[in-house]
Amino acid sequence: MNSLKKIAAAAGLALAVFAAPPALAASAQQEAINLDFSFEGPFGTFDRAQLQRGFQVYREVCAACHSMSYLHYRNLGDEGGPEYPEEQVKAFAAEATVVDGPDSEGEMFERPGKPSDPFAAPYRNEQEARLINGGAYPPDLSLLAKARAGFHGTINQFINGVGGAEYIYSVLVGYEEAHDDGEDHGTLSYNPYFAGGWIAMPQPMYGDDVVYADGTEATIEQESADVAAFLMWAAEPKLEERKRLGFQVILYLIVLAGMLYMVKRKLWSDIDH
Repeated sequence: MNSLKKIAAAAGLALAVFAAPPALAASAQQEAINLDFSFEGPFGTFDRAQLQRGFQVYREVCAACHSMSYLHYRNLGDEGGPEYPEEQVKAFAAEATVVDGPDSEGEMFERPGKPSDPFAAPYRNEQEARLINGGAYPPDLSLLAKARAGFHGTINQFINGVGGAEYIYSVLVGYEEAHDDGEDHGTLSYNPYFAGGWIAMPQPMYGDDVVYADGTEATIEQESADVAAFLMWAAEPKLEERKRLGFQVILYLIVLAGMLYMVKRKLWSDIDH
């Protein structure tokens, strides 16, 4: 009887652990805030105006600390992206100072950026970045929207997607007063949407951090959603093309299945079963 009680108690404990909410079973990290971005869903597309606003937020706020080394200035004019005109792309690139060379005398030199150049990095190397940021290394943002998950659990991700853009949005709007947990966290900031709850990056935006060129009100929620959408495009620049191709493939398979069914009916129509 005691053995049966022990087994039942163990089973109950295991059930309680596996049935616990993710925030308790895994860590203090909260599930991301679920937003309805225009690019979500099988037929979703990027909002060009939002991408341009998101680039403005990155350029005026985030670029001081974070690089985007996989993105080139020319990509800002690509179809499916912000689609800036060529002259505007050249102007953005010319704002950067690029080290090039060597020249005919073997010396390196500085020049204005060109559309073919990758986005200028805020630091010369990782060591300089860590020195300026108190030992923390600001991550490259090029693929962040694919590298982070806002939603967890197989079924949840199947319904809502991985939620990389939602994760970025949630972290940007989620800073709170530091919770007293009895530990010294130094200069870290408290953010329940970040794994572990403590993040080295101070709150980067408070609203009205930019003056949008299209007149949109620059609240912290608006800025966060816009830059999250821009970073999603940076990580998935061919998203719209991929969705179009996927739809064409599905349509082709449906037509092919119908044709094969009719051929089968024709071939077997005169045969007794």
